Amino acid sequence: MRTVIITGANGNLGTAVTQTFLKKGYRVIATVSKEASKKELPAHDQLFVETVDLTNEQQTTAFVAKTIATHQKIDAALLLVGGFAMGKVAETTGTDLKKQMALNFETAYYVARPLLQHMEEQNYGRLVFIGSRPALKPADGKNMVAYAFSKSLLFQLAEFINAEMKGKDIVATVAVPSTLDTEINRKSMPQANPADWVKPEALAEILEFTCSDAASPLRETVLKVYNNA
Repeated sequence: MRTVIITGANGNLGTAVTQTFLKKGYRVIATVSKEASKKELPAHDQLFVETVDLTNEQQTTAFVAKTIATHQKIDAALLLVGGFAMGKVAETTGTDLKKQMALNFETAYYVARPLLQHMEEQNYGRLVFIGSRPALKPADGKNMVAYAFSKSLLFQLAEFINAEMKGKDIVATVAVPSTLDTEINRKSMPQANPADWVKPEALAEILEFTCSDAASPLRETVLKVYNNA
């Protein structure tokens, strides 16, 4: 049985990813930011939920160490925690940048850094980051500068990891969804066609594939999961 860490497991995407991995027979170590959020995840004998402030490096490092000590081997981590904010350059303060950096980059980096050492010792591991199209296309990101900038760093981090781990069975992948078909997005964009969007369950299947044996030849992968959006 493979063991995976899924951060932000109670979010719209996180819930779908957690359910998919459990159905596929994985042991899931899920994180939530609040103790009360544990109730949002279904009971399962292979689901272990931890409350962690992933913007706190010391707390996150301790969580990773505890998880490794308990389960011996962590095969993959799906780093789903993130946040969104609008704002052009003139409207984006340093505080805005720091908040988005903490949510979108630090929450991933603080898990990936100690976990990478463990994976190197095991000579196996999969790290999956969630990118964004505005981070790839400046024209799409010009009205959400802090968000797009913080997400862009995940692409660089994945490249650094893949360069450092070249020749080993350790891979960082960035999945880039367009608009997710969620209740919140449907309410905020009533004129759009949700059929063009990406269903969280569909993205979850793709993320599981990246952690499976079938995807083992993939390296330095950026998956643009746009559907027709």
